[in-house]
Amino acid sequence: MLNPSLWVIGAEGDKEDDTMQTRTEKGGKNSEGPIGTGLVIERRFTTVGEDPFDQFDWIEMDVEIRNADGSLAHRIDDVRLPSGFSGVAGKVLAQKYLRKAGVPAILRKVKEKGVPTWLQRSEPDHEKLQSLDPEKRFIGESHGRELFRRLAGTWTYWGWKHGYFEAEADARAYFDEMCYLIASQRSAPNSPQWFNTGLHWAYGIEGPAQGHRYIDPSTGELMTSTNAYEHPQPHACFIQSVSDSLVGGTDSIMGLWNREALLFKYGSGTGSNFSNIRGSGEPLSGGGTSSGLISFLKIGDRAAGAIKSGGTTRRAAKMVTLDLDHPDIEEYIDWKLSEEEKVSALVIGSNLLQGHADAIMDAIWSFDGEGNKLDMNDNRELKKAAAKAIKNHVPNSHVKRFLDLAEQGWKSIHFDKMDTDWQGEGYGTVSGQNSNNSVRVPNSFMDALENDGTWNLYHRTELKSANESGREPEPCRSMPAKELWDKVAYTAWACADPGVQFDTTINEWHTCPEGGRINGSNPCSEYMFLDDTACNLASINLLHYFDTEAQKFDIPSFQHSVRLWTMTLEISVLMAQFPSEEIARKSYEYRTLGLGYCNLGSLLMHMGLPYADDRAYAVCGALSSIMCGESYATSAELAGSLGPFPKYHENADHMLKVMRNHRRAAYDAKGSEYEGLTITPMGIDAKRCPSDLLDAAKSAWDRAVQGGEEYGYRNAQTTVIAPTGTIGLVMAADTTGVEPQFSLVQYKQLAGGGTLRIINRGVPSALKRLGYTDSEVTSIVDHIMGTGRLSGSPGLDPRILKEKGFTDEVLSNIESSMPDVFDIRSAFSPSVLGDDFCKTVLAMTDEDCQNVFFDTLAYIGLSAEDIERANDVIFGYGSIEGAPGLKEEHLAVFDCATPCGKHGTRSIDWQAHVLMMAAAQPFISGAISKTINMPASASIDDIREAYELSHSTMNKACAVYRDGSKLSQPLMSQIVDTSILEEEDSSGAVQTMVEDAVKAIPVPDDLARPIAENVVQSFIAARKALPDVRSSKTTKSRVGGHTVYLTSSEYEDGRLGEIMITTSKEGAAWRSMLNQFAIAVSIGLQYGVPLDAFVKSFTFQKFEPSGMVQGGSGRVKMSTSIVDYIFRELAIQYLDRNDLAHVSEEDLETTSISRPVPTDDGLLRHQGEKREVQMTLTSSTLETDEDEVTKTRRLARERGFTGDICDECGSSQMVRNGTCLKCNACGSTTGCS
Repeated sequence: MLNPSLWVIGAEGDKEDDTMQTRTEKGGKNSEGPIGTGLVIERRFTTVGEDPFDQFDWIEMDVEIRNADGSLAHRIDDVRLPSGFSGVAGKVLAQKYLRKAGVPAILRKVKEKGVPTWLQRSEPDHEKLQSLDPEKRFIGESHGRELFRRLAGTWTYWGWKHGYFEAEADARAYFDEMCYLIASQRSAPNSPQWFNTGLHWAYGIEGPAQGHRYIDPSTGELMTSTNAYEHPQPHACFIQSVSDSLVGGTDSIMGLWNREALLFKYGSGTGSNFSNIRGSGEPLSGGGTSSGLISFLKIGDRAAGAIKSGGTTRRAAKMVTLDLDHPDIEEYIDWKLSEEEKVSALVIGSNLLQGHADAIMDAIWSFDGEGNKLDMNDNRELKKAAAKAIKNHVPNSHVKRFLDLAEQGWKSIHFDKMDTDWQGEGYGTVSGQNSNNSVRVPNSFMDALENDGTWNLYHRTELKSANESGREPEPCRSMPAKELWDKVAYTAWACADPGVQFDTTINEWHTCPEGGRINGSNPCSEYMFLDDTACNLASINLLHYFDTEAQKFDIPSFQHSVRLWTMTLEISVLMAQFPSEEIARKSYEYRTLGLGYCNLGSLLMHMGLPYADDRAYAVCGALSSIMCGESYATSAELAGSLGPFPKYHENADHMLKVMRNHRRAAYDAKGSEYEGLTITPMGIDAKRCPSDLLDAAKSAWDRAVQGGEEYGYRNAQTTVIAPTGTIGLVMAADTTGVEPQFSLVQYKQLAGGGTLRIINRGVPSALKRLGYTDSEVTSIVDHIMGTGRLSGSPGLDPRILKEKGFTDEVLSNIESSMPDVFDIRSAFSPSVLGDDFCKTVLAMTDEDCQNVFFDTLAYIGLSAEDIERANDVIFGYGSIEGAPGLKEEHLAVFDCATPCGKHGTRSIDWQAHVLMMAAAQPFISGAISKTINMPASASIDDIREAYELSHSTMNKACAVYRDGSKLSQPLMSQIVDTSILEEEDSSGAVQTMVEDAVKAIPVPDDLARPIAENVVQSFIAARKALPDVRSSKTTKSRVGGHTVYLTSSEYEDGRLGEIMITTSKEGAAWRSMLNQFAIAVSIGLQYGVPLDAFVKSFTFQKFEPSGMVQGGSGRVKMSTSIVDYIFRELAIQYLDRNDLAHVSEEDLETTSISRPVPTDDGLLRHQGEKREVQMTLTSSTLETDEDEVTKTRRLARERGFTGDICDECGSSQMVRNGTCLKCNACGSTTGCS
């Protein structure tokens, strides 16, 4: 445990609490230091003289930090946090934000003139540290007080030193209030603040300088940082320029990669517009022509992919933007799609290569005829296998390699088979996967599109020349605007990129056009400002300001929080260091901030409002208006005390015009009243907005405009809507930004381990708001969540179970287990029932009791339909649809981003996502990071319409994600009828048989052909019965908890001729269907239908039961259905289809296999006389069990997640987070917040 002075104010501060009052209380006459001209700070959440942390109940928890492979990376014991951080919030905070090492165990204060004792920074007390054992001198943070105080204390320290507070009492009030705001989860700063802020102030931690620059706040001089932490890097979002120069300066192409690396290393994200770079074929100054933009983007993409942001495996956060008139625009739009198609080619090619290698080797080593097995004239099967390989474009040289290795005694060759996992080697081999890509769309293009006009593309050298000579540039090429727009829509439909940024709208709301145009954005698209600037973010949790009992939003507390956070982000600008001189200078000159909010979707549900509703849009607009207006009003107040931002005066007219337009939107003015806007924004609908919110929204902008006219503004921008990925989890927010709810059922991780399944908190609150009684609310919640008890459930009522021998003790154990399991079968597992009961009462065997997948309910006679009905009653439907007593008109209140549960059909239309963004956009300085989610069935026209609706409603940017548009995302349904493959293969097989028969009949071909066709057709049509005495084999296995017996019978030559399928589910309709299915397959086999045709048709078919496989041959571990399992086993046994097995035959043998030895050809291993080589297409990697990953992703998608796998912790709890993804298990994001 650290010295107590680390996490309490200390005796000196406590003695002064009675006299340290703000000017509004006692005048601050006894405060240390002079009374300045800074801001007066009101207390709303804390009390003078009382520790703000005493308001919280504190809990202890142990936190394990694990690597993606499950191994333990770090463990923190006895972490103490407020009770609101139990579960995921505390786990994420401890994993991500507690400083793990380097914290001195004993500290001492560093006295500074004019700095109050309680606010002085600390440093290691080296003398006292020497008295401790060396391993105990430096430790880590383990108490929330330490972390919260580190942040709030640092902000207060810098604010005090530079005159942000009227008196010391105001500084103390600010410190206490900020501690409360963070500890109560009402708000949070972006991740770099948690990582870096306060390490020097609180602990005296220093590190070698990394080349960062900062502006001295007192002198305005550019300085070089002397250590890594005295001036922290609190900014998450950067926009960087790049010039049309390969090398030679920090703004060059290669210089940009260096600057990006510095940002990625510390967990920040960056974006750039690459439109200055010459297109392919443009002349170079030294002669020759340019290789084009894409060649450089590929270099930058691979560099970004190699950097592990923040020391983790997370890929770098990056935005690539290009103007729509760039000559390489078409190639750029196609870039990511074409690279994904390469992944498909790698997947197909690697699997085909392995298949052909196996076929060739099998043909060689199964040869038992006369002659040389390696001579194709002697070995006809080898000739066929080699010809097929060459026909399928396997290079001759590769076929020759197979033959050469076989001649040297090699029996098999193994290649790495690629898959579509985005973390796998397939995606790692191609480019374009480490960034979000966007195009800049001006209004002139949209006009050309509307008028069916043409669009001109320009060489960059021509634009420069025309600008210098004052003439109109000549286009290098023209094309129909519709053709280019269709290409954008198609590629977004196919691979989710590019997004669009509406250039004209962005620049019409630009507060500082004298500094240049806005050309780009950060990776998540919410920060849009001048090149070479940065933004630090914070987010306010809206739900904490809503009184669910009174059904009222606490406007004064919200305004107070906005005021404090505007000050905090402004102070963060003056204390920060930056990765380049230009960014440091511009950040000082413009001082842009990024305050936003989260949990809007949850708030709307608590208020009983549908997300897709005009009232919801009005509430969103009002809250955005209050936040942005209050923030600019505070900025004007700061300008009155400290002066406006240095570049304000040259931009004053522009900025005041933008402020007046914000205010007009709050008053819902007519389009003609706006200044300089092409598109009329969506104002606040006064008829649908609560009056108190509407009045506050208008008042905030009245004060913001009035203050700006009098004092100017301290900040060029103040607000954005960021994804709030990791910090959203820390705040225990249900939704991020302006996103809707994604599920009515939530999974809460418990501090002591395990997961608790709980109802979305907004559901009961909304039902009460809508007028439902307590009993009606309980009934509806039970429909969603289930009753959690056996009583009243069909087929499993305690009375029925007692008749089967169940005792009260066993029934109690079953009901006690229900909070910890997720379905009824798990509640009746042998581990819950107890071995003694299972053996003595149910007569189960030891094998049954040890089988974790044993289906007890089926064993005691329940059908699948009975179990499903009981499961729905006890564990719920997961959806509110069909709930008893719920009125039809209230269904929309509970709609989520995707259909809920396996029975749900409703979800929010994509148009509502666009309109919610449009409601907020007029009151946001920057933009909104949000993805418009669409179902897999969405068309290219839907994508196009979404972009066009975004433009017409004055959104600044728009990103679309169609479910299933990424190759790495698993599909939930089969999209190709595999029966067509059987038809094609059958016709091909018949033709081959005819040709072989023609050659075998000793007559001329023209005479032999009709004979051959007749013989073949007769052979196919004739049924060959099995002998009366035949060899048979019965295999017992369990698929998804269901016992399956598969009996296969053979002809004399070993060919399969009959199958029989039996299951343990007596009386089930589908059991009879399986029997009939087996008869149909057997008849087909006896009529000559190749087993391979059945295998191709029935493997990978998806339906329940599915899942884990136990028993059988031991080589199949997962299946998508019973039919999939059966034909995998048959294919492995009779066709040697090892590609359908999850476990190799060698792995089942008891004899050991030698250690792999690297050779020039790959990894060589011996097993007796057998030699195997594993060859690699690129670098050597371990094969992954694709089917297990597929199942994990499928189950994740059924629970409302995206199906992606977190590349930091390995969890499948990934959800959409703005334009990025976040992990609900560990808090990692693919963005920069």
